[in-house]
Amino acid sequence: MRSPDLTKELVEQLEWHWQAAARPRLDGLTDDEYFWEPSPGSWSVRHKDEAPPGSVTLRGGSGEWLIDFAIPAPEPEPVTTIAWRLGHIISMCLVPRTHSHFGGPPGDARTWEYAGTAAAALAQLDEAYAGWMQGVRGLTDETLWRPVGPAEGPWHEAPMITLVLHINRELIHHLAEVALLRDLWVHRTS
Repeated sequence: MRSPDLTKELVEQLEWHWQAAARPRLDGLTDDEYFWEPSPGSWSVRHKDEAPPGSVTLRGGSGEWLIDFAIPAPEPEPVTTIAWRLGHIISMCLVPRTHSHFGGPPGDARTWEYAGTAAAALAQLDEAYAGWMQGVRGLTDETLWRPVGPAEGPWHEAPMITLVLHINRELIHHLAEVALLRDLWVHRTS
C-alpha cells in the first residue's frame, strides 16, 4: 500500500474548508457585523482611543486599532467579536508562523496593525492565508517530520506536521465561530 502524500492531505483538508465553507461565509461582511458585541464586555478590536471593557489588562497592536486581551485570561473568558476572531487568526496564528517557518513578513499580536474595517480585515486574512498555504505546499515528507524549532516555544521539539495540524484546527474552529456570529447577527432581537 502506498503512503499518502501528507502535504497534499494537509493542504486539501484546510483548502476544502476554506473554499467550501469558511471564506464564502465571509462575503458581504459589514463593519457593523465586524464590530458587533454579542454580549456585554465582549473583547474586540477597538480604536486606540476607545476604552476597552474592564476584563482587558493588555492591548496589542501598533496602529490605530488595538486588540483586547488579558494575561491571565479571566474565567469565564469573554465572548469575542468577529473583529477579534479575525485579528486572532491573522496576528496570532498565520502571520507569525508564516514568518518563522516560511520567510513571510514579520508580525505578531503586539506589532500587528489591526484592521479598522471589515474589508481591510478580509484583505489581511486572504493575504495571511495565502502566505501560510504557500509555505505548507512547499513542505516535504522530510520537512514535515523535522522539529519546528525555537520559534514555537514549548512546541520546539514537535514535528512540523503537528504545527500544520494545529493551524488547520485553529482556522476551522475560529472561522466556524465567525459563521455562527454572522448567524446570530442576522437573527438578533435588539
